[in-house]
Amino acid sequence: MTATAPLAAKDFASDQEVRWCPGCGDYAILKAMQRTLAEVGADPARTVFVSGIGCAARFPYYVATYGFHTIHGRAPAIATGVKLANPELDVWVIAGDGDALSIGGNHTLHLLRRNLDVQFLLFNNEIYGLTKGQYSPTSRRGTRSPSTPQGSVESPVSPVQFALGAGGRFVARAVDTQAAELVEVLTRAHAHRGASFVEVFQNCVVFNDGVFADFTAKAAAPERQVFVRHGEPLVFGPQRDRGLRLDPRRLALEVVPVGTAEVLVHDERNRVLAELLAAMQPPDFPVALGVLYCDPAPTYESGVFGQVDQARAAQGAADVGELLRRGPTWVVE
Repeated sequence: MTATAPLAAKDFASDQEVRWCPGCGDYAILKAMQRTLAEVGADPARTVFVSGIGCAARFPYYVATYGFHTIHGRAPAIATGVKLANPELDVWVIAGDGDALSIGGNHTLHLLRRNLDVQFLLFNNEIYGLTKGQYSPTSRRGTRSPSTPQGSVESPVSPVQFALGAGGRFVARAVDTQAAELVEVLTRAHAHRGASFVEVFQNCVVFNDGVFADFTAKAAAPERQVFVRHGEPLVFGPQRDRGLRLDPRRLALEVVPVGTAEVLVHDERNRVLAELLAAMQPPDFPVALGVLYCDPAPTYESGVFGQVDQARAAQGAADVGELLRRGPTWVVE
């Protein structure tokens, strides 16, 4: 037999013209995804991308795998059907912040609480891009848009806090243009058995340009980001001279100079710590990136098929035709 050559990132690029606005962060995410698929040895014939509606939803066209471009907010429901129809498939869900957390919020919640074995990528640009810049569930207070001309008066949804609250067992964050860290997070998400939720901060150059610049800009990143890794101290800063400490009096995180107090070591299995990290906001705290929480649990499909196996063992194989004809029937002439 002839050995099959490993696939490269370019092998996961489809023949379709990539059509996002020039400078859109989706280009960087697509490149990181293609690189990730190559590095994990993904089989294109067993890989499926499912999307809803929005700019991010174009994604399945640009990856040389199977894919479904579905309807607004319903990608998690379609992905659930795909995974239950064939649990051997490797399923990725692609959604924007509006798609996943507004019309699709209920579907997203149930996918996470059920712990379906899929990777869920939420592209967060804090705006509706495809429909020309209306505010979204993640838009900050004061956001001016065609639908909020005097500024939004709503409190925004934090995607990772939502995922943790829904019972997500793998919750992570990354930035579109930080390729190495994004690939690291996507690789971890792929390896996790169960629902893997990844929020990707993504720039919309047309309708919300630079909304994350306060912590993603090159000059600001060392001061305003902390990339967390399991078992490593939570330190940041240009000289890595500041860290995070738990104040036992307030049960809250605080920033301290390294060497003056005991710095926390990241434990990705600690849900309480993950919730504290997810809530941090500049300028008082850095934004936490990386795998905030990872604590595997039995998957939804394993429970479903376990019940099927038990029923078959107890009752034998079912005859669908016999089931349909059981009880009173009639003939229409």
